This record gives sequence, C-alpha cells and structure tokens, in this order.
Amino acid sequence: MKFPVLARSALALLAFATTAAAARPPNVVFILADDLGYGDIGAFGQKLIRTPHLDRLATEGTKFTQAYAGATVCAPSRCSLLTGLHGGHAYIRGNRELKPEGQTPMPAETFTLGHLMQRAGYATGITGKWGLGQPGSASVPNKMGFDYFYGYNCQLRAHEYYPDHLWRNDQVVPLDGKTYSHDLIADEALDFIRRSKDHPFFLYAAFTLPHAKLQVPDLAPYEKETWPADLKTLAAMITRLDRDVGRIMALLKDLGLDENTLVIFASDNGAAWRDELFAHSGALRGYKRDMYEGGLRSPSILRWPGHVKAGATSPQVWTFWDVLPTLAALTGQPAPAGLDGISVLPAWLEGKPVAHPPLYFEFHERGFTQAARMGDFKAVRLGSKRPVELYDLATDPAEQTDLAASHPAEVKRFEEFLKIARVDSALWPIDETPRPGAGKNAAKAKADGQ
Repeated sequence: MKFPVLARSALALLAFATTAAAARPPNVVFILADDLGYGDIGAFGQKLIRTPHLDRLATEGTKFTQAYAGATVCAPSRCSLLTGLHGGHAYIRGNRELKPEGQTPMPAETFTLGHLMQRAGYATGITGKWGLGQPGSASVPNKMGFDYFYGYNCQLRAHEYYPDHLWRNDQVVPLDGKTYSHDLIADEALDFIRRSKDHPFFLYAAFTLPHAKLQVPDLAPYEKETWPADLKTLAAMITRLDRDVGRIMALLKDLGLDENTLVIFASDNGAAWRDELFAHSGALRGYKRDMYEGGLRSPSILRWPGHVKAGATSPQVWTFWDVLPTLAALTGQPAPAGLDGISVLPAWLEGKPVAHPPLYFEFHERGFTQAARMGDFKAVRLGSKRPVELYDLATDPAEQTDLAASHPAEVKRFEEFLKIARVDSALWPIDETPRPGAGKNAAKAKADGQ
C-alpha cells in the first residue's frame, strides 16, 4: 500500500476561516459510544433509560436519523472512521485478535484522520479503545496521528472494566483491578481538553460504554427498578456514558470553548443487547453483527452553535467514511485521493442535502455477508451465493417487506454493484463458513461479543 496521493477537497477553502467570528479554527470532539443502539437514547426514542445530556445535545444541535457506522462490529467500523474507506476497500474488515493483546494492525503507511488533523495544526488525542493494532506495532495511536493516547490498546481486554493495566502512549499503566476504567478514560478526556485549550485540538473520545461485559460501580438511578439485574446494570452504564458527555460539554463551556467546538456523537455499530425491555434498535430490524439497519445505523448528533442548526432533525445520509473528507473540508486541508467518503459539510453546517454515492458494507463472521444502499433502496445478501433481499427504506425502514421478486431491475443493479464495490483481501477472503461461536442469539440480554 502506498501513502495516498493528496488531492484538493472541493470545499477546502471553507469560508468559516475568513469570518470575523472564527478567531481560530474550531476544536473538534468526536465522542464514540461502543455498542450503543439506535434507540438507546431519549432523543432517538428511548423511554426508560435516562440520557438527559445527550438529549440536550440533540436539542442544541442536529440529530441525524440516517447516519451509518462504518461496519457492524468494532474494529472495521473504527478503521473506516479513521481512514475514509468502507469495508470493501479498508485493510481491517473484521475483529481479529493477536496474542498477548491487540488486533490486526493497519499498515504503517496508513493515512488517518489523526494525521489530517495534525497537519491542520491541531493537538490530537484519543482516550478509550483503540483496537486497530498491537503494542509495539506500527499501528498504535502515537504512530497513527495521535499525539496522546490513554486507554485500551486491545479491544478484547476492553471487555473488562476493572483491568490490571491500561496504556498511556506506549507505556503500560498498572492498575489494581479495582478501578473502573471508564471513569479513568473520561477523566483523561477532560484533562486533554484542559491541556489543549489554548490552541485547536481534536479529541477522539472512544468510550467503551456500554459494551459488554456488564459492570458498573453503582446502579444509579435504577436501583429501585423492578427490571432484571443485568438490565439495570446496562441502563446504568448508558446513563454513566451520558453523564460524561455532560461533563465534556460543561468543561467546554467553563473554558469558553463551547461556541467554537464542533461536537460529534456517534456509536460504532448497533446494540449487542437483544432484550425486549429497552427496544435498543428502536423500530429498526437487527442488532450488532446484522446487515440490517439496526446493526448499521448510528444515533448521531452534531453540535456547533451558530454553525450546526439547533433543534433540527436531518435525514441526510452519511457514514463513518465521510468523516475524514468532511473534516478535511472543514479545516481547509487536502483529502487523500481514493477515499470512499465524501464531504457532507453542507449538510452538517447548512442543512443542505448532499447526494451520496452508494453505501457498501461487508461482514466476515457469519460467512460472507454484504449490504448496500443506493438512494432509498437497500440490498442485503446473507452469503455470496444467496439471493439479494431488497427493501425500500423510504416506506419500510424496518425492512419487513422484501421487494426482490417485484423489482428485478433493482436486484440486478445491486448484484452488479456488490461485485464491483469491493477488492479481494488475503486477510478477509470470501468464506461461507461462519466462525465458531459468532452470531449467537442474545435473546436474554446476552451480549453479542465484541
């Protein structure tokens, strides 16, 4: 893989940099939840789990109802976010563990969102879960565009909220196994903001909540609920995540930075929990590891006073692989050539619709499965030799009615697209044999793995 040739973004000279109101480029805070379902927060329809700070974020910003994660599981979704490539072109297309800790690394020459923001003059930091390399490899945060890192290098170890160690840059931080890791990670996010307040910064707060396993220091505010104990724990984890979104927003305000900070909130894939009490996917079909909308849509919110419309709801389609080219446009930087993503900055800042190229997803843990979206039509294929399912998301967002039999021309169009949307990967070959243990039904609040 060669280092990408740089090409000028069409919106690289965005006018915000010339306005009197912009004394300096905006800070960017990207808050990523882990396994948070589309319907898990109040602003997206949740009735039982309390998320007042995220609900306020939606009131003060724009809620995007058709935003998509990069994939249906952790590592490939994060790779898509950082590289601007979808699962048919990205180097990381699944979760693959390495011993003693870490995951398959990205190539050393990979250009990331962190590199882009460094080049724009930003201090860059990540607190939380990395999951895209192994300690000592070329694919660790400090070598992938981030000045500062604190958290889990390995996403598998991030299943444990009371770990024996975390990482600060390339150094192990020993812990006593009795300290709740999310609280440390949230505190580090706040400290990074404080240290960086005098110059533009990019914070990637890759929080681990509410990913399995179910662990939380206390059940507040659900101690008296009559729900099953595991569901009270899960709800408390989501509310704790919400609390720390609120802490970030409060600190930005206290430092006088909230008016010049673009805050982006999203989730890395659909919910892993399939209980019936909380309706984690809202009205959507599917969960984490599924190619249906419940596995792929992200409950996404943007806030930037005076730039992102307050109290708005947008149907604009955008994806994780659009974030790099969009922030390139925002900061006036050239974006790498060959990206799958596009700049959706007009939709983010002005509410103007942006025509989006087809979306493509693939997944390798249940055999080889694919999904694609073109306009309002969505195709799902649960195996390379299986027929294409076809849904009209405009009239059937829950994907209940397969239109394949009545729309043969659309099916043919998707069949051709599914062939050309990807390049073969030696690491991720087309294999119809499901990985042992993958895709277990989590009917009773059981997590669907990482």
